[in-house]
Amino acid sequence: MTSSFLSLSLSSRYSSFLPRFSKLATVNILSNMMIPLAGICDTAFLGHLADIRHLAGVILGGILFDYLYRILKFFRNGTNAITAEAVGQKDPQKILLAGLRSALVALAIAVVILILQYPIQKFGFAILSGSPDVEAFGVDYFNGRIWGAPAVLLNFVLIGWFLGQEKSALVLAISLVGNGSNVILDYLMINRWGWGSMGAGLATALSQYFALLVALIGAAVIINWQVLPKALKEVLDWQALKSTVVLNGNIFIRCLAVITAYSIFTNLSAGMGTEVIAANGLLIQIVLLSQFAINGIGLTTQTLISNFKGKGETEQMMTLLSVSILSGLAIASTFAGISILFPQTIFGLLTTHDDVSQSAISYMTWLLPLLTCCASAYILEGYVIGLKEGAKLRNSALTALGFGFVPVAWVAWHLQSNHLLWLSLTLYMVAVTISLGVKIFGIAGNQNINRTKLTTQLETVELPLDSNLQYYRKPQFPPFASRNIYLLDAQNVNAALLTIQIFLLL
Repeated sequence: MTSSFLSLSLSSRYSSFLPRFSKLATVNILSNMMIPLAGICDTAFLGHLADIRHLAGVILGGILFDYLYRILKFFRNGTNAITAEAVGQKDPQKILLAGLRSALVALAIAVVILILQYPIQKFGFAILSGSPDVEAFGVDYFNGRIWGAPAVLLNFVLIGWFLGQEKSALVLAISLVGNGSNVILDYLMINRWGWGSMGAGLATALSQYFALLVALIGAAVIINWQVLPKALKEVLDWQALKSTVVLNGNIFIRCLAVITAYSIFTNLSAGMGTEVIAANGLLIQIVLLSQFAINGIGLTTQTLISNFKGKGETEQMMTLLSVSILSGLAIASTFAGISILFPQTIFGLLTTHDDVSQSAISYMTWLLPLLTCCASAYILEGYVIGLKEGAKLRNSALTALGFGFVPVAWVAWHLQSNHLLWLSLTLYMVAVTISLGVKIFGIAGNQNINRTKLTTQLETVELPLDSNLQYYRKPQFPPFASRNIYLLDAQNVNAALLTIQIFLLL
């Protein structure tokens, strides 16, 4: 019913992918949003203990895992891109190899993490500042949670593998089981058994293994067992393995740049006083929550772009990008708009300290430019990852960090200006958007091609002899090239609005 409605409402260039886009984006947003919601449950259980140092220690130890695992999420993105392209090519062996090779690399890194867990713990807590007793509870949390590393990394790979095949139900099931079991285990280990911060770490680790069990069962159901023996023989093919490692390595550098920017932002906020770090902390929670939703659109864009690339349907790419950007901007504007219009209600849920709420409200207006720029940046990144253009992704992130964020953050620190600090974070996203936009639309650098010349770069195709015309010309547009296309035309806007309506209906 939905497909027929779409066909009547929109041209075929939209109706061919919009139902897939809506379904994938909805599942990605829901599964992403479960992550911070589960974290809120963790905080609630620990926050009701008599000794608040358990909560403080878990927050301290959680910073290490946020840094470590957010960086390693490149496994999900890289596996997604490689798998979706193989699906587009209709090559079952490549589909299987995409998962196997990424899983092999993930397991190797997980083993290294477990072997080096003691120096990682010592180095991490040496950088973080906490009192000795709070740090002791943080170490307990770290020692419990670190054993979940193999499951976390394999889940990243398998979720990326399922997303590449558009197995959205499996992705949602993994998220439900993983986050749901985390809440149940938290209740048992923290409230019922009194294990405190150690229990919180073990609960999180065990919940990842429950999620992995669901993922492995799903993989066993959909795997093509006939091609498995041949695929296993080619898993260690060096050139293919190298290609996987290079793509994941470039995505890793991008993740490192983003997390570094947010870490510097947090540290500089702390240096400006308790009220500033508290206010910025509240605002960052809204930013991160919205980014989980926006990332759902980015992942969907990545999946479909890779699939189009595998099929050779490059003419769909720019249409998809238009709908993705408009959908992302709609989500970002909604989060920012609700926060700006109802600040007392929003911050009343997060804190009872009126002075902190008032301080956060004075910087609230930064949410709109920051979140809208985040939407554009993350979706363009999804487009580039989908094309497996890892070098472009890496270079844009390093450029944004070095020339967009750091100079303004340095000035903000010396002037002790929190407004400039928010500007630095916004400029990071602006720099990513401009850098990738230049590469995608070919308006600078080695894509310096004259628009008129490009539109006359045509393929001559011979028509049947009984035709009145002997030849016609068909334009050829590569994915990274300038073209005479208006991205924000009326149908693109209608498609984006219809997509949002489908999200609400689902």
